[in-house]
Amino acid sequence: MKLLKAPLAAVMAGVSVLGLSLVASPADTQAQSQTSVPIEVWALRDVVNAVQVSPDGKHLLVHKIESKEGDYLLEIYKTDDLSEPLRRLNADPMEIITARWVSDNYIFGAAWQQRRSQVKRPEQDTRDYLAYSYNLEENEFNTVNDNLQIIDTLPRDPDHVLVGGGNAVSALGGVDPIAALRPRSYYKFNLEKGTKSLILRGTLQFPQVQAFDNEGNPRFTSSFDPGKGTQGTYYRKPGDGSWTLVNEYDLEDKSNLYRVLSGIHGIQGFDPNNPNIGYIIETLPGNDKAGLYEFNFDTGKIGKELFKAEDADVMGIQTHSIPGNDKLVAALYPGEKMERHWFDEEEKALYEALEQQIPYAWQVSISSRSVDGRTMIVTNRGPHDPGSYWLVRDGKLAKLGSRNPLVNQDMLADVKYIRYPARDGLSIPAYVTVPKVGEPPFPLVVQHNGGPHVNGMVSYDEIGQFLASQGYMVLHPENRISVGWGQKHFDAGYGEHGLAMQDDKDDGVLYLIDQGLVDPDRVAFMGWSYGGYAALVAASREPQLYQCSVAVAAVADAEKQYLGRRNEDLKALDEWSKRRGTIGINPINEVEKVNIPLLMIHGDVDRRVMYYHFKDYKDAFEKAGNKDGQFVTLEKADHFSNTLMYNHQQQLYTKLADYLANDCGPGGL
Repeated sequence: MKLLKAPLAAVMAGVSVLGLSLVASPADTQAQSQTSVPIEVWALRDVVNAVQVSPDGKHLLVHKIESKEGDYLLEIYKTDDLSEPLRRLNADPMEIITARWVSDNYIFGAAWQQRRSQVKRPEQDTRDYLAYSYNLEENEFNTVNDNLQIIDTLPRDPDHVLVGGGNAVSALGGVDPIAALRPRSYYKFNLEKGTKSLILRGTLQFPQVQAFDNEGNPRFTSSFDPGKGTQGTYYRKPGDGSWTLVNEYDLEDKSNLYRVLSGIHGIQGFDPNNPNIGYIIETLPGNDKAGLYEFNFDTGKIGKELFKAEDADVMGIQTHSIPGNDKLVAALYPGEKMERHWFDEEEKALYEALEQQIPYAWQVSISSRSVDGRTMIVTNRGPHDPGSYWLVRDGKLAKLGSRNPLVNQDMLADVKYIRYPARDGLSIPAYVTVPKVGEPPFPLVVQHNGGPHVNGMVSYDEIGQFLASQGYMVLHPENRISVGWGQKHFDAGYGEHGLAMQDDKDDGVLYLIDQGLVDPDRVAFMGWSYGGYAALVAASREPQLYQCSVAVAAVADAEKQYLGRRNEDLKALDEWSKRRGTIGINPINEVEKVNIPLLMIHGDVDRRVMYYHFKDYKDAFEKAGNKDGQFVTLEKADHFSNTLMYNHQQQLYTKLADYLANDCGPGGL
């Protein structure tokens, strides 16, 4: 770790606090004045990745990048003097990738370094990781060579934090259904010494803890019994040395797979006034949607209903914004955005006041706050905001920076939330990005990302905005099996990969055509990961709606993917995975049916969808005599967006724009 000496980068706007008025954005750049944003701007990694205030309110940390091909560094400022940083830190030859305050004096985070050039097995990372603690007072780092993730800051133990192994950087999107079965270890990390001590080691019976309280006590977990084909949920009270069964679910019944694969069920938090009352998300018998309930640790029973949405699952909770105050203030559920059902009128009023002050307010969150409540960092993200950071201090608001300060917010496209009927009558939620320039009917790109059951909502979607800046309308469907829309919506996708799930996307196209919004002769498909699989399936559909298809990081051989990851011990999960791989459409077996131009793009160190998918499909495509295909490798690129560098994104966006304009069907899209 190193201390740097350089002035504050231009990407952080100077702060002048003008009561409740807003601070002007940085001076307009050429990019900001143009309708079409240059590809170099879209290709940037997040310029400001994180801003946080220390619990005592005296310091800010800023995690940022200062050049398009540079590494992230960490700056620390005094909140009463933002003119220059108190500290500038990097991790050369590694790169700081996460940082957060865990006490007034300590920051905890992780760093990585690319060390290997090949991925030889699923989920093998090409990077090495270390965890660090930084002592502000002593200006000193302590590190441990391990891939650790914060579980709890342990507010009553200022010398330690609770960490879990294996997840310093979470994968954005995608599905690894076996991940919950992998045993995980939990440690107390000594901030001063940079050492860890084991608290609990996951076992094959109890692989992971789903909830700890903020004293570091394990409180809730799941167990899988291969012999019985069941999942059990278990709880503990503080001081207990063993787990007590709550419920047991038959995983041979496919209707119970939702609780395993959705990741939303279980204990979310605890009543600060009564540690034996927890807050649990559960789908009760006879209900389609998951709701929020009390859970009594004395009796092991679910108690009163706290909230249940009509059209969506409760997917999480929000506690009070002041650190150490665990009061439940809201339940979270998907809709047009991640909606809040408020339990606390004061927090609700605070958020409403912030939404009135922040331009293009959409998904506003208080990401950190001082213990006295007077200082906070507020974030916003939405269709017209790539992600902005705001300092609130003593009731005054000022903008600090943006994830992409070179994008003109006024010129970003509107995104609309719709629902349309699938051919079997199922209601499909979707998000439509409308180009800023032009009139309908527009050319359309159907965009589908990973999962397939990862939930999406109206927000800032960089690929969608990039496509809209090129003049294309973008449809992002939440097809059947997407999480958050209830059990029936999920179950309707069972075994329907490439079948009814593919119909859902086509039905969305037809719906927009019927509305007069889309030119039926100018439609393309683009997808990433599972969406890349869907893009390959789309390329061989009859009747054909699309002029071309773009498959990024695509699951091209679904059967081989299944066979490389199968877990025969749990038959229900294995059957679910088998249906993804062998019962639905397998693209590599359909290459002779491809009837439109195809572009494939894949990173050669992809750990989730390994590079063989690209190579094997390309070989099969060429052996089938297909001529209208283009194949692009992103060198040293992994699967997830948070692992892509500037050069990867520049190559991706440049090729995508050129291909759609010139090679997508006769004359381009």
